Amino acid sequence: MMKSELRERMHPEEQLYQEIILKHSKEPQNYGVMDNPSAEAHELNMLCGDEVRVFVRLVGDRLESVMFTGLGCAVMKASASLMTEYVENYSVEEARKYAESFRAFLNGEEHALPEISTLRALQGVRAFPSRIKCALLPWKALEKSLKDKV
Repeated sequence: MMKSELRERMHPEEQLYQEIILKHSKEPQNYGVMDNPSAEAHELNMLCGDEVRVFVRLVGDRLESVMFTGLGCAVMKASASLMTEYVENYSVEEARKYAESFRAFLNGEEHALPEISTLRALQGVRAFPSRIKCALLPWKALEKSLKDKV
């Protein structure tokens, strides 16, 4: 079956989610090394070789800026890109809670994320446990970077 035939069989919501993942993996937001971060952390998925480094600039207890660099699959890059958009301007505690909610969502808790969250674009990875690790990798790095903060 050709890609175009598969695409025609997809539910419109699935097509939208696939487009979001492709967009964020090809043109990731907040990609690059941050000068003088307040915190940073590196994570590596030994199974597939994905790796990510997350940089955070804090002002008080707020994440003023979040950036990442890394090498890996489309799922990891899209997740990191979406993450940087979501947690920017959150408090450290809010960012931690959002990471927990995202993890719960990927582990099958449908209502862990708001219905309008574009992070739902990653729901397809729930069918592939090894891909869940790819999606969670940048979030693990974020949590690690915030471990001793506030």
